[in-house]
Amino acid sequence: MADENCTKVTHFTLAGLTEHPQLKLILFALFLGTYMLTLAGNLGLIALIRVSPQLHTPMYFFLGNLSFLDICYSSTISPKMLLDLPRKTKAIYFAGCLTQFYFYAVFATTEIYLLAAMAYDRYVAISKPLLYEVVMSPSVCMSLVATSYLAGLLNAVVHTSALLQLSFCGLPVINNFYCDGPPLFVVAATDTHLNEGLMFVFVGFNMMATNLLILTSYACIVVAVGRMGSAAGRRKACSTCASHLAAVVIFYVSATFNYMQPSSSNSAESKKIASVFYTIVVPMLNPMIYSLRNKEVKHALASFIRRKTYF
Repeated sequence: MADENCTKVTHFTLAGLTEHPQLKLILFALFLGTYMLTLAGNLGLIALIRVSPQLHTPMYFFLGNLSFLDICYSSTISPKMLLDLPRKTKAIYFAGCLTQFYFYAVFATTEIYLLAAMAYDRYVAISKPLLYEVVMSPSVCMSLVATSYLAGLLNAVVHTSALLQLSFCGLPVINNFYCDGPPLFVVAATDTHLNEGLMFVFVGFNMMATNLLILTSYACIVVAVGRMGSAAGRRKACSTCASHLAAVVIFYVSATFNYMQPSSSNSAESKKIASVFYTIVVPMLNPMIYSLRNKEVKHALASFIRRKTYF
């Protein structure tokens, strides 16, 4: 039970990334550039998909939603972090902290389910090409995206509701640059076993369920590619999967490193580095991965530029 004389917390202090003045300036310039590239890349990809008829397919419908999520996901973390970097004291109100955590949980969870839906889409496209338009109908695509958002909302509501049951005393310092569950548990004045259990169960289930779908989809893809008689067909199939697989590996490896490690002071800094990677860097990388490795996106962009040049 929390101390009855405990002063109710109105705000937290974020430890941030560093206290070195010169490093702060370097990181501010680096992350500001990263955030600008994230917004430009993802907004540009969404606009290109919208104006290019050849990209009006299920695959790019999912990719457009992924870009939207990356913008929201990054914007939940980056602006506050950029504002805090030059400051000596990095305060965040209690309500603001929970709000940031809630939206972070919504978008992060939705993204892993959307990546799983995209893996299923690639499986259908390669294994059942003649039935692709039937199986991946607009209603199915909408249902998969809606399910992804529902999973994100459910996960966020559960964890945020559990956080509201905790008490905090004094002037808690969160050893991170944003509000996340594990660092908040460390500074709580009440028992956090329920919160940690919910985090383990929900994060574990979300990671296992989406990983299982992705691995199963790619196992079926490998079998389907092995049965193809044409080398050109195999190369095309591998090319369509390469971008998605790269995005999945980058996101899952960094997220798993952050959440599946036991909490300890020794791992706090390494977890912070992993958090930087998958909350700030990954949203910038996704549009680059899909643009640089995808011929259809390149052709659509070239066609768009030619149309604008002629007019």
